[in-house]
Amino acid sequence: MTRVFISADMASVALGADNIAEAFAAAGCDVVRTGSHGLFSIEPLVEVEGEQGRIAYGPVAAGDVAAILAGTHANRLGRVADLPFFTAQQRFTFGRCGVIDPLSLDDYAVHDGWAGLHTAREMAPAAVVAVVRESGLRGRGGAGFPTGIKWQTVLDAPGPEKFIVCNADEGDSGTFADRMLMEGDPYGLIEGMAIAGHAVGANHGYVYIRSEYPFAIRAMQAAIERSAGIVAPFILEVRVGAGAYVCGEETALLESIEGKRGQVRAKPPLPAHAGLFGKPTVINNVLSLAAVPFILREGAAAYAAVGYGRSRGTMPIQIAGNIRHGGLYEIGFGITLRELVEQVGGGTASGRPVRAVQVGGPLGAYFPPSMFDLAFDYETFAAAGGLIGHAGITVFDDTVDMAHMARFAMEFCAIESCGKCTPCRIGSTRGVEIIDRIRLGRTRSVDQDVATLRDLCDTMKYGSLCALGGFTPYPVLSALDHFPEDFGGSAPAVAAE
Repeated sequence: MTRVFISADMASVALGADNIAEAFAAAGCDVVRTGSHGLFSIEPLVEVEGEQGRIAYGPVAAGDVAAILAGTHANRLGRVADLPFFTAQQRFTFGRCGVIDPLSLDDYAVHDGWAGLHTAREMAPAAVVAVVRESGLRGRGGAGFPTGIKWQTVLDAPGPEKFIVCNADEGDSGTFADRMLMEGDPYGLIEGMAIAGHAVGANHGYVYIRSEYPFAIRAMQAAIERSAGIVAPFILEVRVGAGAYVCGEETALLESIEGKRGQVRAKPPLPAHAGLFGKPTVINNVLSLAAVPFILREGAAAYAAVGYGRSRGTMPIQIAGNIRHGGLYEIGFGITLRELVEQVGGGTASGRPVRAVQVGGPLGAYFPPSMFDLAFDYETFAAAGGLIGHAGITVFDDTVDMAHMARFAMEFCAIESCGKCTPCRIGSTRGVEIIDRIRLGRTRSVDQDVATLRDLCDTMKYGSLCALGGFTPYPVLSALDHFPEDFGGSAPAVAAE
């Protein structure tokens, strides 16, 4: 019986993968549903197992079954690993995605699953924390805070009860790495959380997933149930959020898990000292926790050997927007935006010139092509007035109106604000009004309104209670700095060269 592998990832299903799987099953094939490899321009993707290994075809349709089984389909790609999009990747975290049946414990074990957990449980908790600290792993969800330091703080915190919380509230536009991993390799996240529990003395963990991810919710719930005996005495539960963007902020997330309205808490105390239900709590992003099994399995040095500057290891970069080859690209820090957009992504899908890329979700800065040689790492981006965030890259061609995009950032903040602090709640609304005056030509002085807008951004950046209001100025100020002509000003000299 011919064995075929077809993704059950939500993006693949949206493109017709379920119908294709049914067609292959009707043809008498043994169909294995996997996660996605992450190159969505070739989805729906079918891999046929044979003497030469798994040969890929894509994109395909349900009517292509006969041609694929005969080996005559025009979209024969060969081995996925040999495609240019994948050859340069360093898949520390996503190595199993697209390869295994996500819910098969046997598949997971064969592909190095649980090795990191077994290693960790043979070590003292403090030694596990030391390995994570030596690896240089930093938070992959936003600010890039050192994971080992966070774990050490919780380990040192007194108290008989502690928690591990995974922030899977992936709300940034153009990001999908968390969803892909939970759907394609859920045991990897579970193993990382179990290692964290052992390291800090926590026996209970929660995975907080936004409600818009039904496939990920189902996959995580099933994986938690099947692996319960392996990770015991560590206990895991899924909590589903209602889709509020602000609940991606760690303290608002804790409020939501506790059944309260998702509002930001004032700090201190930090969650590491008084987090979920007032207990010491580790809160890490999906990608941070999923990186931990590799570190414990291969050692801190193997992870730290990859990267750039103080940004060690790999980053799963998500390329979206107006791009020819959108998808997930895991590589060590240090690659440039130009390489990602022009070489990996293949330029714009429209064929028009790239005008800007936004890095870090809807609150990330916009970068013009003159800045595309920036190395992709935390410090370089911070020095350039940007942030890596969750490593989502959204590409825009030369038809984009950057004043409109700046307005969108302010409007997004106004809609998603929890309302607890004035700079975010009121500042974002005033920002929309100012930009509307400029765009509609109702301003008495463009220069004066731009100056007021900059002053407002300064207030939001330094006066907001959390990163929602604090980061909203990044897209607005970068649009003003690099694309002033869209606000009625003069084009920057670098853009005219």
